[in-house]
Amino acid sequence: MKQIGLISDTHGWIHPRVFSFFSNCDEIWHAGDIGNIETFDTFKNFKPIRAVYGNIDGGILRKELKEYEFFTIENLRVLMLHIGGYPGRYSEKGRDLISKYRPGLFISGHSHILKVIPDKKNNLLHINPGAAGNSGFHHHITFIRFMLESEKITDLEVFEIKRK
Repeated sequence: MKQIGLISDTHGWIHPRVFSFFSNCDEIWHAGDIGNIETFDTFKNFKPIRAVYGNIDGGILRKELKEYEFFTIENLRVLMLHIGGYPGRYSEKGRDLISKYRPGLFISGHSHILKVIPDKKNNLLHINPGAAGNSGFHHHITFIRFMLESEKITDLEVFEIKRK
């Protein structure tokens, strides 16, 4: 059993409540637009992290991270891509990778809109944790934590706070 903290679109800023919300998590997954290497290092020094780069991430982050990650954890096949879309509206890259890897969980960021959507056609769960940063058009800062055990996602909780 693993507890996962899922975050995206920090854009170089970490809400102080991230650390308490993710305190019991075994890993943090960041779905891109980290913003800078300092933000990535802060997460890396806090918990083990799996991350992909996003469209605003350049230089060092693109050298350190991949465009997408595919891995298996707790017997669940996980695919993470920053610009992936969502069921019925996947990006071309998202569709291609879903077809290739057949994940049970597909994670993307980019839209700044929190979504948890079952995709019956592709037999997967799609999660976009929304935006955790302080820049962008979103009105609320959001991130997620959940439990993983034997291919099952349970106890999904959303942190949401109005952006100032």
